[in-house]
Amino acid sequence: MPSDQIIPVTIEDEMRDSYIDYAMSVIVSRALPDVRDGLKPVHRRILYAMDNIGLTPDKAFKKSATIVGDVLGKYHPHGDASVYDALVRMAQDFNLRYMLVQGHGNFGSVDGDPAAAYRYTEARMTPIAVQLLEDIDKETVDFRENFDNSLKEPIVLPSKVPNLLINGSAGIAVGMATNIPPHNLSEVIDASVHLIDNPEAENDELIGIVKAPDFPTGGLIMGLEGSREAYRTGRGSVIMRAKIDVEERKSNRQSLIVKEIPYQINKARLIEQLAEGIRAKKISHVSDLRDESDRTGMRIVMELSPNSNVQLVLNQLYKHSNLQCSFGIILLALVDDVPRYLTLKEMLSHYLAHRQEVVTRRSQFELGKARARAHIVEGLRIAVDHIDEVIRIIRASKDTREAKEGLMGRFGLSEAQAQAILEMRLSRLTGLERSKLEEEYTGLVKLIAYLEDLLASPRRILDVIKSEFLEVKEKFGDRRRTEIVYEGPESLAMEDLIPEQEVVITISHSGYIKRMPIDTYRMQNRGGRGITGATLKEEDFLEHVFVTSTHHFLLFITNFGRMYRLKVYEINEASRQSKGTALINLIPIEQGERISSVVSLKEFSAESYLVTVTSKGFTKKTSLIQYINVRKTGVCALKLDKGDELVAGRIITGTESQNLLLVSRQGRSIRFDAGKLRPMGRQARGNRTMILRGDDKIVEMVDTLTGDELLVVTTKGFGTRVPLTEYRTQGRRGMGVRAMNLIDRKGEVVAAAVVKPDDEIIVVTREGQIIRLEGSKIPSGSRMRTGNILIRLSEGDSVTSLAILR
Repeated sequence: MPSDQIIPVTIEDEMRDSYIDYAMSVIVSRALPDVRDGLKPVHRRILYAMDNIGLTPDKAFKKSATIVGDVLGKYHPHGDASVYDALVRMAQDFNLRYMLVQGHGNFGSVDGDPAAAYRYTEARMTPIAVQLLEDIDKETVDFRENFDNSLKEPIVLPSKVPNLLINGSAGIAVGMATNIPPHNLSEVIDASVHLIDNPEAENDELIGIVKAPDFPTGGLIMGLEGSREAYRTGRGSVIMRAKIDVEERKSNRQSLIVKEIPYQINKARLIEQLAEGIRAKKISHVSDLRDESDRTGMRIVMELSPNSNVQLVLNQLYKHSNLQCSFGIILLALVDDVPRYLTLKEMLSHYLAHRQEVVTRRSQFELGKARARAHIVEGLRIAVDHIDEVIRIIRASKDTREAKEGLMGRFGLSEAQAQAILEMRLSRLTGLERSKLEEEYTGLVKLIAYLEDLLASPRRILDVIKSEFLEVKEKFGDRRRTEIVYEGPESLAMEDLIPEQEVVITISHSGYIKRMPIDTYRMQNRGGRGITGATLKEEDFLEHVFVTSTHHFLLFITNFGRMYRLKVYEINEASRQSKGTALINLIPIEQGERISSVVSLKEFSAESYLVTVTSKGFTKKTSLIQYINVRKTGVCALKLDKGDELVAGRIITGTESQNLLLVSRQGRSIRFDAGKLRPMGRQARGNRTMILRGDDKIVEMVDTLTGDELLVVTTKGFGTRVPLTEYRTQGRRGMGVRAMNLIDRKGEVVAAAVVKPDDEIIVVTREGQIIRLEGSKIPSGSRMRTGNILIRLSEGDSVTSLAILR
């Protein structure tokens, strides 16, 4: 090479320039999708080639080899594997939320099985893929030369559907990557329509419509913070979980059925991972694992050992397998050939701007066509109106050119109009054809006026886009496949995995608490000996027993006036003979502090109030919302006088009339309207409601709306049912009326409850004996009755509490 043709370049400059060229080629031409149609070049070329060879949904399938060859030969100067792999991915229902290719043959599986070679498979476009290419022949998008300048290919597709969001995209470029998850078409279109109607809408408004990704494999998304962060900043992460059902089997056995797995998880590898975890004893209580999936759906079965703790097994599965994993969202796409991180609003805005350009260019194209056709029709109308003279001019002309010039000169026609007249068939001269010509011209005039008006109004173009979106939604919209759990896995992981069921909670005087299934206690007759409800120390006894749900909150109110909170499922389940867990391990109660009342509730409502009563007869009503943020160390529920202590708490709803009834140790009672109590703050003492005699104390407060009769139980195991009508409503600071007729040998009142005839009763003694009774078998009578024996007590034993089952 002559020396004057040699250009000296340092190796550093050459390496830098070459690397930048390579990097930009990868970024723009291979790895990243365009924000407008959501496609990478290879996917765009595949769909364009399929459209050119007529592989629409209404046509027959063609060999994938034909498609791959056409793409390689005309548009894509790379290997056949890259084209076929992209084609296969567009045909996999577990990869794309809305498939763009309909495959015929083996296109792989969620187990990671590869697709058959392209000589064995066939393909064609899906109906939604046709929407991506619609109007491409109307000069709606720009074209460029292909790799050898022999053909032209589109730079972007018109994309009538927001493909980037509904199908997502993943790719690794040089120094950057994109990972856009799929979304629900209906939600994305709703957000687009909202943005059309409200151009100044904030990003958060759109996030309220497009809440989270919608994966083709279904499953669960735990919480919305990750997706919201991604929609606001372009980066975030969502927690995905498999959808698992619990099936009951014989002999106290259960099975876990995995029906949906997280997105992009290989099912075969997942099963191998589960098997390894079971062998390594990281996952316990699983006796059998098998895959029962078939063409109707996914079904991975894990049989559990008898009496297994399902909650524990599920937690282990989520921790040690891909049944729970994260999806890192990176909203990176090409905007004017420049990679940019985008917010949700930016993605939708760029797409809407693209659609505005497409509809504008389409309207301009159609307007040009309509004007050209109207021009021709005008000439044909003139010819029809002067047909005899037209025929004379044509017959008198020696050739076509002379005839054309004659027509143009006689009627002032353009060359195109004259040519159209010369090509006009004689059949157009019939009356019917002439009327059709007039109708066509009228229609063209209206179309031209409409298109001119449309192009003059950007707002009307947006209205057209909106109507097209709604048509697409009507045709292709569907329900979400991925269910959203609206709180994160940290707060709901336990509760979501525990079946909601009724349980019995017992708390002993020494502070031991446990949870037991409701069927632990079999039904017995009145006057029976009961069964052992707990094995307790000699000096301990059961103080609280009640029925609740595993998903409810428990508010523990102590004699010191403090409140603590737990979820029922946080209390360990134990056998009937077990003494349970020390309460001090669950809530930080102080020395000498004991639980005086436990309130069970499903949720905190602004319409509900907590009414508390102290042993000296002070009552207070406080909005339940004031207790929604109970700290681990508890909060002050009310302020107590010296020597006083909190006895009970009850939930009432609203400010309407709702009667509560206080019962004292010496058998006195007062019924009052809680709706008339003035709401107070958490630390207020309250007002005196009942005047007590001597050393009498309040032992219980009951809600009269929960039943028809008042059940009063004494320390020596006697009880009676009294109709609530015998207790009149009184004002505050009264001495009340007799609750039941007490005599010494039957003890003092220890507990009371409002019951219905079909309720079941659990009575608990100091030594841990528990009896379950039918409420209807307890005799009912007036307040003057002394009661009947409910449970026979051992020497020195006494009744401590009761619970109602309904």
